[in-house]
Amino acid sequence: MPGGLVALALGGFGIGLTEFLIAGLLPQVASSFAVSEAAAGWLISGYALSVAVGAIALTAATARLPRKEVLLGLVALFVIGNLLSAVAPSYSVMLLGRIVAALCHGSFFGIGSLVARSLVAPERKSRAVAVMFAGLTLANVLGVPFGALVGERWGWRAAFWAVTAIGVVALAGIAALVPGWAGQARPPALTGHSGPVPPSGVRAQFRAFRSWQVWLTLTATALGYGGMFGAFSYIAYTFTEVSGFSPADVAWLLMVYGVGLVVGNLIGGRAADHDRDRTLILALLGLTITLAVFGLLAGSAIASVVLVFLMGVSGFAGVPGMITRVTDFAHGAALAASANVSASNVGNALGAWLGGLAITAGLGYTAPLHVGAGITLVSVIVMAVAAHHARSPAHRTAAAPESS
Repeated sequence: MPGGLVALALGGFGIGLTEFLIAGLLPQVASSFAVSEAAAGWLISGYALSVAVGAIALTAATARLPRKEVLLGLVALFVIGNLLSAVAPSYSVMLLGRIVAALCHGSFFGIGSLVARSLVAPERKSRAVAVMFAGLTLANVLGVPFGALVGERWGWRAAFWAVTAIGVVALAGIAALVPGWAGQARPPALTGHSGPVPPSGVRAQFRAFRSWQVWLTLTATALGYGGMFGAFSYIAYTFTEVSGFSPADVAWLLMVYGVGLVVGNLIGGRAADHDRDRTLILALLGLTITLAVFGLLAGSAIASVVLVFLMGVSGFAGVPGMITRVTDFAHGAALAASANVSASNVGNALGAWLGGLAITAGLGYTAPLHVGAGITLVSVIVMAVAAHHARSPAHRTAAAPESS
């Protein structure tokens, strides 16, 4: 495994921790700044909105810069944001720190995925992306308990100091281990050449969105994430109100889900390198079936444990393949990779909103699972249409370039 991949995974782990750990610290933060629970909640929702905006804005603004330098700048922004949160004298400064840290999130995973795949042979590109995203999935497992544990022992500021330190180590690792040419747009004839080639400009980046395959992949991503997180957003209520678990059990149940994410990410990355479109369709179909069955069997505690694990596996198995697919059809445009991250966040918001509407309508705490299954079923159809058109002679060469 190239050392640069490890450094990217560490950066992804730190960014993931920043996103997830705040959930376990909200009561402490709200008490420290004497703000309401609703105001403290903006430290989560404000972060998510900033991810969606930053993914497009920063990637477009840095289109002409070497990708290693951009990654270093993004991680530096991440460090500054968490440092602001750690020393924040007021709630407004804390929120600013969260926004600053979030701005780098989408661009890091978008550009980082292009850098990761350039470090390995073309037939291992999805696995390389999976390794980078392994940091994010581990953060999903450890983020909330890490924040709660550190916060309880040393205070909530200590958690942000720890994440700041991880960012500094990731910054040093990327600087030392990622080659300067990694991720640069290179003509196929120069594949393997270590000399830097300037990346495409902003106009060339936006031209990638002329491809219907790019839009179909982004749509499938948004719907797939929307289905999973539409259900996941209310999973604690499902566990406690339907499955019969106590509130104290929710933490370890979420860790079971997180372990599923890690497993799905690694399996999906390997499978996508063999048959990407088939892997994506099967992953989305598996998620659809899992959510539907979960909705029917949520009253069983044993079934709930098994199904929340499978929900994590199937929910993240398509992530590496989705990113390599969108960047292949976008001919390596970093903006398309970052747009994929934005699409997932849009899907998260859509799914959570629809799941909440179902509960408000009095359909019960299993309703978000059924709503999620319906959303994900649409993503299966979109992905099947995309795969069918990609096999036609007119589109078969669209994903051929490995210049990214």
